[in-house]
Amino acid sequence: MPIKAVVFDAYGTLYDIQSVADVTEDAFPGYGEIITQVWRIKQLEYTWLRSLMQAYQDFDAVTRDSLAYTLRVLGLVYESQAFERVIEKYLHLDLYPDAAETLAALRPRKLAILSNGSPDMLNALVRNSGLDALLDASISVDAKKIFKPSPQAYELIGEVLGTAPDEVLFVSSNPWDAAGAKSFGLKVAWIERVTPEAMALACVENELVAPLTMFKAIRTQMDELGFEPDHRVRALSELPGIT
Repeated sequence: MPIKAVVFDAYGTLYDIQSVADVTEDAFPGYGEIITQVWRIKQLEYTWLRSLMQAYQDFDAVTRDSLAYTLRVLGLVYESQAFERVIEKYLHLDLYPDAAETLAALRPRKLAILSNGSPDMLNALVRNSGLDALLDASISVDAKKIFKPSPQAYELIGEVLGTAPDEVLFVSSNPWDAAGAKSFGLKVAWIERVTPEAMALACVENELVAPLTMFKAIRTQMDELGFEPDHRVRALSELPGIT
């Protein structure tokens, strides 16, 4: 079947989640990197735990709770102003430099985001980055009250865009998301921004493993779940060549 729609994950795929590091470092000097990595790890963990427990809270609450956890376990005392300044960055994450050009090149196919982000967070982020002019839809899992990689979350693509699973190319740099989409029956392109070779080199070249290296080892390598993507690319800019 021809590809009628290309649907993107938001956090880590179109938007660089590591761009919060400058804000976390400014708010908590000397702790920026460890805060950034633990926060993201716990943020994802909370989405999976809440889905499994059937105790849904939206991504705004999850993001706040995971940041509160991170600051608490690091023994950091903070005022609400500093906390809110860090949270605010999630509405202004940096786009990957090839994101807008790639979306424009994928027309006339339908283009959308399917994200764990709550509607207010996602809509603000898309608007602030200017992607609202390129997207047909910004779809939040909040409509199903369950997070990716639940199959119910991926059902939203067909419900909103009117497409069959094999008419959709789903794009994510998150391996767990790519596996979830493939399990659901979507065609999948995984963006492998970090290779095992680069990981090995980073470990050899440094006496201590940095928090960012540990995060990449945990969250950027393809998981052993039995679901392989249809396409492996290194950057968003490669997508027009495979559709």
